[in-house]
Amino acid sequence: MTIAQSHKLWTVEDVSAYLGVPVQTLYTWRKRRTGPPAARVGRHLRYDPDAVRAWFAEQSKAA
Repeated sequence: MTIAQSHKLWTVEDVSAYLGVPVQTLYTWRKRRTGPPAARVGRHLRYDPDAVRAWFAEQSKAA
């Protein structure tokens, strides 16, 4: 695995698969500011895998 591959940002589809939720749910969460943090790259959303994992860990504690 190269450095670029290990630091690859996730797409909405990647996060959807990781969390097991529909893509539309991620868009809804973003609009409500309740989901994992994302950034726009042009017109595309990208997620930092570490931030998604941290967000998920925090949600697990709250449940």
